[in-house]
Amino acid sequence: MLRYTEHFIGGAWVASDGGTPHRVIDPATERPCTEITLGTPADVDRAVAAARAAFATFSRTAPEERAALLEKVLAEYKKRAGDIAGAIATEMGCPIGIAKTAQVGAGIGHIMAAIKALRGFTFEEQVGDNRVRHEPIGVVALITPWNWPMNQILAKVAPAIAAGNTMILKPSEEAPTCAAILAEILDSAGVPAGVFNLVQGDGPGVGAALAAHRDIDMVSFTGSTRAGIEVAKAAAETVKRVHQELGGKSPNLILPGADLSKAVPAGLVSVLINSGQSCIAPARMLVHKDQHDEAVAIARSVFESTTLGDPQEEGRHLGPVVNRAQWNKIQSLIEAGIAEGATLVTGGTGLPDGVEKGFYVRPTLFANVSNDMTIAREEIFGPVATIIPYEDEDDAVAIANDTKYGLSAVVSGDQQAAARVVPLLRAGMVYVNGGAPDPNLPFGGYKQSGNGREYGKYGLAEFMEVKSVIGKLG
Repeated sequence: MLRYTEHFIGGAWVASDGGTPHRVIDPATERPCTEITLGTPADVDRAVAAARAAFATFSRTAPEERAALLEKVLAEYKKRAGDIAGAIATEMGCPIGIAKTAQVGAGIGHIMAAIKALRGFTFEEQVGDNRVRHEPIGVVALITPWNWPMNQILAKVAPAIAAGNTMILKPSEEAPTCAAILAEILDSAGVPAGVFNLVQGDGPGVGAALAAHRDIDMVSFTGSTRAGIEVAKAAAETVKRVHQELGGKSPNLILPGADLSKAVPAGLVSVLINSGQSCIAPARMLVHKDQHDEAVAIARSVFESTTLGDPQEEGRHLGPVVNRAQWNKIQSLIEAGIAEGATLVTGGTGLPDGVEKGFYVRPTLFANVSNDMTIAREEIFGPVATIIPYEDEDDAVAIANDTKYGLSAVVSGDQQAAARVVPLLRAGMVYVNGGAPDPNLPFGGYKQSGNGREYGKYGLAEFMEVKSVIGKLG
């Protein structure tokens, strides 16, 4: 069993001040795999003090100096790719093949995007006789989830460093090891002491202390909308900046007459990858009523050909979901879909056939779903998809937008029709005919999917203050 029982504060591994042991459960075996220490407000105070002290000098470093530092981080990160992938596969159940490529690769993409953005960023511009400057915001708290752990950590850490900030990271206690490995990576790369600090912990303990801390200038949070609201409330007392990337219930709008043999499998792959544990998963498939049955037949074939397996083994199978609580939530939502009258096409409740342990979910497909059903409104975060028929293009747009979320959407079909539909969708990102995520494009949503943007130059700007300098300087 791995043990990372200390926090990384001020450039050194230190014992917690009053913390409690916490064991991470391997979701495939249901046995403990990692031990950490859940930190305390006292640990947060030490980390904030270290970050505040480091900010005085790190904030004054030149952009090219920070870019060179990130180049070193990238080189060290690549050396530890195998360790990171192994930790992700063990702690949250992502199959090792996906962990090595998509999970680890996302971190590489964010470091590279931050370097590119930093080297191309305009930190000062002239406006008549005056100037506008972009400056580091200060000490930032980074609170990240378990589902794409290194993706979400480095989408924050890399631009925070690039902007000249110092930081305290609290990763999810469900997938803590890759954050500890990152601390080792940053230390090996020569990141100055106090610039990056790691305090392991849970939301009510460390997360709440970070959000409320008077010496923290910004909180960048990724997680559920419920938790994001609590972070915002805790931060309100100090009027600090709060950047949120929250939940989603993304529509997959397949336009009338689209080639279902391509559009349906492409959308479902995005639902099934990572066992459905992706905030942008387009789990609401919207299909014209005349193509509904054909879409159901294709989707059924995709789901019934999907296999489950050991996360430690190479292959194209799905792993378990992260923990028992998540498994129970998914089961209750599947039960709700059945009770509310949706057609259960394949899958259902309980463990898959032949599985006796682990938090595995049967890939589940519902058809004839209406958008007022629970399974169409709640974020399931599992390998569950719904097919919703619509009357016409206007009806499809109305259904797509009929959600409290607005993170992303997928549109497939005729390009001219897609051009009409895209501006009407209330979502921060729209993927058209196979478009893929890009670490240089802004990532973020509308409505209760959060505020602010991450990735590339947009994420870099989020970690800066804007100052007007009015009048001539020498």
